Amino acid sequence: MKTTNKKTKVLITGAGLCGSLLGLRLAQKGYHVDILEKRSDMRKATVAGGRSINLALSDRGLAGLKLVGLEEKVRKLCIPMNGRLVHDIEGTTFASNYSGREGEYINSISREELNKLLLDEADQYEDVQIDFDDKVTSVDLKNASVTYQDSETNTEKEWKADILLGTDGAGSVVRKAMMKQRDFLFSQSMNWLPHGYKELSIPPTADGKWRIEKNFLHIWPRGGFMLIALPNLDGSFTLTLFMQYEGDGPAFNSITTDQEIKDFFNTYFKDVVEHIPDVVEQYHTNPAPPLGTVRCSPWTAYGTSLIIGDSAHAIVPFYGQGMNASFEDVVVFDQMLDQNESWADAFTAFSKKRKPDADAIADLALDNFVEMRDSVANPNFQLKRQIEMRLESAFAKAEYQSKYSLVTFPQEGVSYRDAMLKGRAQDKAILWLLENKEITTTDELDVLLSKIQEKTREVLWLRG
Repeated sequence: MKTTNKKTKVLITGAGLCGSLLGLRLAQKGYHVDILEKRSDMRKATVAGGRSINLALSDRGLAGLKLVGLEEKVRKLCIPMNGRLVHDIEGTTFASNYSGREGEYINSISREELNKLLLDEADQYEDVQIDFDDKVTSVDLKNASVTYQDSETNTEKEWKADILLGTDGAGSVVRKAMMKQRDFLFSQSMNWLPHGYKELSIPPTADGKWRIEKNFLHIWPRGGFMLIALPNLDGSFTLTLFMQYEGDGPAFNSITTDQEIKDFFNTYFKDVVEHIPDVVEQYHTNPAPPLGTVRCSPWTAYGTSLIIGDSAHAIVPFYGQGMNASFEDVVVFDQMLDQNESWADAFTAFSKKRKPDADAIADLALDNFVEMRDSVANPNFQLKRQIEMRLESAFAKAEYQSKYSLVTFPQEGVSYRDAMLKGRAQDKAILWLLENKEITTTDELDVLLSKIQEKTREVLWLRG
C-alpha cells in the first residue's frame, strides 16, 4: 500500500498535544516526521500562561495514549476525579458521581507534563525532527510545503514535504490557507460565546496537601456564570472562572477595581475566598481569553494536506473532551492509514468518518455549559442523576449508559454522534417521566429501565 512507503516525508505544523501524539505514532509506523512549532521548547522554557494548566483525560484520550504504549506512564501523572462536587452559594456541597460503575472516572492531568512526555517519546526516534521557535508564515497546500521564520538565522525558509498535517490549533495557519484557495469550496465558522475564562489558583497547604477535596472536579454553578477547580499533583488546584464579558449581572468588563473583585468573590464564592489570599492580584494579572467553536469543511486538500484536532474542530471546554477528541482523531487516522491505498484516500476516509463526530461533541460541549453552570443545581437534574447512577450500577453498558457515560466512558465503537443522539433522547425521556410522575428514584430497577428504554425509543422515533 502507498501509505506504507516509509520514504514518505511528513511535515506536522504544531507540537502541542495532538501534533506530538500524531508525530510519535507516525514515527512508530516508520515514517520520517518533521514538526514545526512556533513556541519555545516547553522542556527548556517557562510555558506562557493563558492556556488551561490542567485538563480532564478520559477513556477516548487514553485510547490514543494506549495506541502509542504510554497509557501506564501517563496514569502516573493523573489525579482521578470520581465526580463533580457542587458548591452552592452558601458553601454547602453535594457530590454527583460521573458513573455508577466502579473504575469509571476522569483524570486531572497537567497539560504541560503530558506534552513534555509526548515530546520526549517522539524525540527518541531518529526519523523525528522537532524545530521550535519557528513560526509558519505561509502554506502551499498542493506542494505540502510551508514558509517559516527561522529563529536561528532570523530569515524566511521553506520546508518541503510529501504530506502536510496541520495540528496547529484553533488559529491554524493550515486551515487559513485552505480558506484562501479558490479551486475548491471551503466553508468555516468561528462562533464565539459571549463568555471568556480566567484562570486562578488555590495553593497547597504548607505541608503540600490539598485545601479542598482532592478527587473531585469542583463546581460553583451560579446560573449565567460558574467557577470550576481541578486538582494538581503538587497539592494546588487550578480554578477557572467562566463569565460573560458584559451585560446584566456579573461580567468581566464590570468587575475591575479591587473592591469590586472582593465583593464579587465574597458574594458568590465565599467558601473558596479563604483559600486564595491573593485573589485580587490573580484576577488583575491573569487574562480572560475568549471561548469559541471552530467548524469547517473539507479537512483535506489536494490529497497532500490535512487538518486534524483543534485545527479542524476546536470546541469549548465544558465536556472536557477537546484533548480527548484530538487524541481519538489520531486513533481513527491511524486506522484509516492502515485501511486505505493512498494518503489521499486515507485523508478522505478520515474526514468523512470524523466530521459528524466533531460536530456532535461541539454541540454537546455547548449543552454542557448550561448544565454545569445551572442544571446541576436543579432538583429534577439531581433526581435524574440518582436514577442514572442506580441503573449504571445494576446493569451492563449494553443495557444502560447515561449520556455522560456514553461520551466519556464509551463502549467500543460508540461514536460522539451515537452518544449525542442516544444520550439526548434518554435525558429527555427521564425528565419527562419524572415531571409526569411516571417514575421515582426508588422504583424497582427493572421497571425503571423498561420505562426509560421505551420512552427513549419513542423520542428517537419522533426525531426521525
